[in-house]
Amino acid sequence: MYRLRFSALLLLAAAAVLAFTAGNVARADDPHAGHEMMAKCAKACADCQVACSACFKHCADHVANGHKDHATTMATCNDCADCCVLAAKLTARHGPFAVLACETCAKCCDACAAACEKFPDDKHMAACAKMCRDCAKECREMVKHAKH
Repeated sequence: MYRLRFSALLLLAAAAVLAFTAGNVARADDPHAGHEMMAKCAKACADCQVACSACFKHCADHVANGHKDHATTMATCNDCADCCVLAAKLTARHGPFAVLACETCAKCCDACAAACEKFPDDKHMAACAKMCRDCAKECREMVKHAKH
């Protein structure tokens, strides 16, 4: 059930990003030059959602094997993935709440990265933390650009 829902969300996010980027290539003389920034942010959010969902599963496996120290990170990754989905969708369609979603997404990604970084010897969690840091950066860049 979870894999089906995850697959459906992933497909929706990917379709939104592809549909958006297909017709919105920014040029220097384009009055909509911010489209490229929005597309880059939407892609970073979609990529981060995939990483966080995979890390959720990774942590769930650890918890199932008795490593209860992964329980908090498991929940953090799951919530972060949901924040990333929302930010990707709203940003891809230039929704009126895209800035709010990306401000929230950046904060969620910061917290998720910090949680994953508590396991420095775990390559899977290090990769998730890096993806979260990258997503937070792209969200903040988009927000900064959108507010100008």
